Amino acid sequence: MWNIITTSLPPMILAMMKFTIPLALISFVLGMILAIITALINFLKPEGNRISRIIFGILRFISKFYIWLFRSTPLLVQLFIIFFGLPSVGIQLDPFIAAVIGFSLNTGAYASEIVRSALMSVPQDQWDAAYTLGFSTKKTLHKIVLPQALRIALPPLSNSFIGLVKDTSLASSITILEMFQVSQQITAKNFEPLLMYSLAAALYAIICTLLTLLQRHLEKRSSRYLKGGAQ
Repeated sequence: MWNIITTSLPPMILAMMKFTIPLALISFVLGMILAIITALINFLKPEGNRISRIIFGILRFISKFYIWLFRSTPLLVQLFIIFFGLPSVGIQLDPFIAAVIGFSLNTGAYASEIVRSALMSVPQDQWDAAYTLGFSTKKTLHKIVLPQALRIALPPLSNSFIGLVKDTSLASSITILEMFQVSQQITAKNFEPLLMYSLAAALYAIICTLLTLLQRHLEKRSSRYLKGGAQ
Protein backbone atom coordinates (compact mmCIF):
# COMPACT_ATOMS: atom_id res chain seq x y z
CA MET A 1 0.00 0.00 0.00
CA TRP A 2 2.76 2.44 0.93
CA ASN A 3 4.48 1.74 -2.37
CA ILE A 4 1.29 2.68 -4.22
CA ILE A 5 0.93 5.88 -2.20
CA THR A 6 4.54 6.97 -2.70
CA THR A 7 4.39 6.34 -6.45
CA SER A 8 0.97 7.96 -6.87
CA LEU A 9 1.49 11.11 -4.80
CA PRO A 10 4.07 12.87 -7.04
CA PRO A 11 1.94 12.90 -10.24
CA MET A 12 -1.16 13.93 -8.25
CA ILE A 13 0.68 16.77 -6.50
CA LEU A 14 2.14 17.86 -9.84
CA ALA A 15 -1.35 17.95 -11.35
CA MET A 16 -2.54 19.93 -8.34
CA MET A 17 0.21 22.51 -8.78
CA LYS A 18 -0.08 22.65 -12.57
CA PHE A 19 -3.85 22.68 -13.03
CA THR A 20 -5.99 22.53 -9.87
CA ILE A 21 -4.57 25.53 -7.98
CA PRO A 22 -3.95 27.79 -11.03
CA LEU A 23 -7.43 27.02 -12.36
CA ALA A 24 -9.02 27.96 -9.03
CA LEU A 25 -6.95 31.13 -8.59
CA ILE A 26 -7.41 32.48 -12.13
CA SER A 27 -11.13 31.68 -12.16
CA PHE A 28 -11.70 33.30 -8.78
CA VAL A 29 -9.86 36.51 -9.68
CA LEU A 30 -11.75 36.85 -12.97
CA GLY A 31 -15.00 35.89 -11.24
CA MET A 32 -14.48 38.55 -8.57
CA ILE A 33 -13.87 41.25 -11.20
CA LEU A 34 -17.09 40.22 -12.90
CA ALA A 35 -18.90 40.02 -9.56
CA ILE A 36 -17.92 43.53 -8.46
CA ILE A 37 -18.92 45.05 -11.81
CA THR A 38 -22.24 43.19 -11.83
CA ALA A 39 -22.96 44.01 -8.19
CA LEU A 40 -22.31 47.73 -8.75
CA ILE A 41 -24.63 47.75 -11.78
CA ASN A 42 -27.41 46.22 -9.69
CA PHE A 43 -26.66 48.34 -6.61
CA LEU A 44 -26.12 51.86 -7.92
CA LYS A 45 -28.96 54.12 -9.01
CA PRO A 46 -28.83 55.45 -12.59
CA GLU A 47 -27.74 59.06 -12.98
CA GLY A 48 -27.47 61.47 -15.89
CA ASN A 49 -29.73 62.07 -18.87
CA ARG A 50 -32.43 59.82 -20.30
CA ILE A 51 -30.07 58.00 -22.69
CA SER A 52 -27.68 57.19 -19.85
CA ARG A 53 -30.54 55.81 -17.78
CA ILE A 54 -31.71 53.65 -20.70
CA ILE A 55 -28.20 52.24 -21.20
CA PHE A 56 -27.90 51.62 -17.45
CA GLY A 57 -31.28 49.85 -17.51
CA ILE A 58 -30.14 47.58 -20.34
CA LEU A 59 -26.93 46.74 -18.47
CA ARG A 60 -28.93 45.97 -15.34
CA PHE A 61 -31.24 43.64 -17.28
CA ILE A 62 -28.25 41.82 -18.81
CA SER A 63 -26.55 41.47 -15.41
CA LYS A 64 -29.70 40.13 -13.75
CA PHE A 65 -30.26 37.67 -16.61
CA TYR A 66 -26.64 36.51 -16.33
CA ILE A 67 -26.95 35.97 -12.56
CA TRP A 68 -30.24 34.11 -12.98
CA LEU A 69 -28.87 31.89 -15.75
CA PHE A 70 -25.71 30.76 -13.99
CA ARG A 71 -27.36 30.35 -10.59
CA SER A 72 -30.18 28.29 -12.11
CA THR A 73 -28.13 25.72 -14.03
CA PRO A 74 -25.57 23.14 -12.82
CA LEU A 75 -21.89 24.00 -13.15
CA LEU A 76 -21.20 20.69 -14.91
CA VAL A 77 -23.81 21.50 -17.57
CA GLN A 78 -22.24 24.93 -18.06
CA LEU A 79 -18.81 23.36 -18.60
CA PHE A 80 -20.25 20.89 -21.11
CA ILE A 81 -21.99 23.65 -23.07
CA ILE A 82 -18.81 25.75 -23.22
CA PHE A 83 -16.43 22.90 -24.13
CA PHE A 84 -18.57 20.38 -26.02
CA GLY A 85 -21.43 22.60 -27.20
CA LEU A 86 -19.71 25.69 -28.62
CA PRO A 87 -17.71 23.76 -31.26
CA SER A 88 -21.03 23.06 -33.01
CA VAL A 89 -21.27 26.79 -33.75
CA GLY A 90 -17.62 27.09 -34.75
CA ILE A 91 -16.11 28.07 -31.38
CA GLN A 92 -13.36 25.64 -30.37
CA LEU A 93 -11.71 26.30 -27.00
CA ASP A 94 -8.70 24.83 -25.26
CA PRO A 95 -9.87 22.72 -22.28
CA PHE A 96 -8.13 24.96 -19.73
CA ILE A 97 -9.56 28.14 -21.29
CA ALA A 98 -13.03 26.58 -21.39
CA ALA A 99 -12.74 25.63 -17.71
CA VAL A 100 -11.58 29.12 -16.74
CA ILE A 101 -14.52 30.67 -18.59
CA GLY A 102 -17.01 28.29 -17.01
CA PHE A 103 -15.70 28.59 -13.45
CA SER A 104 -15.28 32.38 -13.74
CA LEU A 105 -18.81 32.95 -14.98
CA ASN A 106 -20.27 30.65 -12.33
CA THR A 107 -18.22 32.21 -9.53
CA GLY A 108 -19.06 35.72 -10.72
CA ALA A 109 -22.80 35.03 -10.60
CA TYR A 110 -22.74 33.76 -7.01
CA ALA A 111 -20.14 36.24 -5.73
CA SER A 112 -22.07 39.12 -7.28
CA GLU A 113 -24.97 38.56 -4.90
CA ILE A 114 -22.55 38.35 -1.97
CA VAL A 115 -20.94 41.67 -2.91
CA ARG A 116 -24.30 43.33 -3.58
CA SER A 117 -25.61 42.23 -0.17
CA ALA A 118 -22.43 43.54 1.47
CA LEU A 119 -22.84 46.90 -0.28
CA MET A 120 -26.43 47.12 0.91
CA SER A 121 -25.31 46.42 4.49
CA VAL A 122 -23.22 49.61 4.62
CA PRO A 123 -25.41 52.21 6.41
CA GLN A 124 -26.86 55.05 4.36
CA ASP A 125 -25.31 57.41 6.91
CA GLN A 126 -21.91 56.58 5.40
CA TRP A 127 -23.08 57.86 2.01
CA ASP A 128 -24.69 60.96 3.50
CA ALA A 129 -21.57 61.83 5.49
CA ALA A 130 -19.37 61.42 2.41
CA TYR A 131 -21.63 63.64 0.29
CA THR A 132 -21.60 66.24 3.08
CA LEU A 133 -17.80 66.28 2.85
CA GLY A 134 -18.04 66.84 -0.91
CA PHE A 135 -17.16 63.33 -2.02
CA SER A 136 -18.41 62.17 -5.42
CA THR A 137 -20.24 58.85 -5.77
CA LYS A 138 -17.13 57.27 -7.29
CA LYS A 139 -14.87 58.51 -4.48
CA THR A 140 -17.39 57.46 -1.84
CA LEU A 141 -17.45 53.95 -3.27
CA HIS A 142 -13.69 53.71 -3.55
CA LYS A 143 -12.70 55.27 -0.23
CA ILE A 144 -15.57 54.45 2.13
CA VAL A 145 -18.17 51.95 0.95
CA LEU A 146 -16.20 49.26 -0.91
CA PRO A 147 -13.60 48.72 1.86
CA GLN A 148 -16.38 48.18 4.40
CA ALA A 149 -18.40 45.99 2.02
CA LEU A 150 -15.45 43.78 1.15
CA ARG A 151 -14.69 43.26 4.85
CA ILE A 152 -18.28 42.13 5.36
CA ALA A 153 -18.15 39.94 2.25
CA LEU A 154 -14.81 38.33 3.15
CA PRO A 155 -16.17 35.23 4.99
CA PRO A 156 -18.72 34.18 2.32
CA LEU A 157 -16.29 34.99 -0.49
CA SER A 158 -13.65 32.86 1.21
CA ASN A 159 -16.14 30.03 1.43
CA SER A 160 -16.87 30.47 -2.28
CA PHE A 161 -13.18 30.16 -3.09
CA ILE A 162 -12.85 27.01 -0.99
CA GLY A 163 -15.87 25.60 -2.80
CA LEU A 164 -14.32 26.53 -6.13
CA VAL A 165 -11.13 24.61 -5.29
CA LYS A 166 -13.23 21.49 -4.73
CA ASP A 167 -15.32 22.14 -7.85
CA THR A 168 -12.19 22.09 -10.02
CA SER A 169 -12.52 18.31 -9.89
CA LEU A 170 -15.31 18.77 -12.44
CA ALA A 171 -12.69 19.95 -14.93
CA SER A 172 -11.76 16.30 -15.38
CA SER A 173 -15.02 15.92 -17.32
CA ILE A 174 -13.66 18.17 -20.07
CA THR A 175 -10.33 16.32 -20.39
CA ILE A 176 -8.19 18.49 -18.08
CA LEU A 177 -5.55 16.41 -16.31
CA GLU A 178 -6.13 18.00 -12.93
CA MET A 179 -5.61 16.13 -9.68
CA PHE A 180 -8.81 14.06 -9.69
CA GLN A 181 -8.37 13.07 -13.35
CA VAL A 182 -4.83 11.86 -12.57
CA SER A 183 -6.16 9.80 -9.64
CA GLN A 184 -8.67 8.21 -12.03
CA GLN A 185 -5.94 7.33 -14.50
CA ILE A 186 -3.79 5.79 -11.78
CA THR A 187 -6.81 3.84 -10.51
CA ALA A 188 -7.28 2.35 -13.99
CA LYS A 189 -3.74 0.93 -13.73
CA ASN A 190 -3.53 -0.30 -10.12
CA PHE A 191 -7.24 -1.13 -9.55
CA GLU A 192 -7.24 0.52 -6.11
CA PRO A 193 -10.17 2.95 -6.33
CA LEU A 194 -10.74 3.28 -2.57
CA LEU A 195 -7.10 4.08 -1.88
CA MET A 196 -6.63 6.46 -4.80
CA TYR A 197 -9.85 8.42 -4.31
CA SER A 198 -9.19 8.62 -0.57
CA LEU A 199 -5.73 9.99 -1.38
CA ALA A 200 -7.28 12.61 -3.68
CA ALA A 201 -9.79 13.51 -0.97
CA ALA A 202 -6.96 13.92 1.54
CA LEU A 203 -5.10 16.31 -0.78
CA TYR A 204 -8.26 18.39 -1.30
CA ALA A 205 -8.78 18.40 2.47
CA ILE A 206 -5.23 19.68 3.07
CA ILE A 207 -5.69 22.51 0.56
CA CYS A 208 -9.06 23.52 1.99
CA THR A 209 -7.75 23.38 5.57
CA LEU A 210 -4.89 25.74 4.68
CA LEU A 211 -7.35 28.07 2.96
CA THR A 212 -9.61 28.01 6.02
CA LEU A 213 -6.67 29.03 8.23
CA LEU A 214 -5.84 31.82 5.78
CA GLN A 215 -9.47 32.93 5.85
CA ARG A 216 -9.43 33.20 9.64
CA HIS A 217 -6.21 35.19 9.52
CA LEU A 218 -7.64 37.62 6.96
CA GLU A 219 -10.85 38.02 8.97
CA LYS A 220 -8.85 38.78 12.09
CA ARG A 221 -6.72 41.37 10.28
CA SER A 222 -9.70 43.02 8.62
CA SER A 223 -11.45 43.35 12.00
CA ARG A 224 -8.50 44.56 14.04
CA TYR A 225 -9.71 48.18 14.07
CA LEU A 226 -13.27 47.31 15.01
CA LYS A 227 -14.46 47.66 18.57
CA GLY A 228 -14.75 44.19 19.98
CA GLY A 229 -12.98 42.71 16.96
CA ALA A 230 -10.83 39.64 17.10
CA GLN A 231 -7.69 40.07 19.13
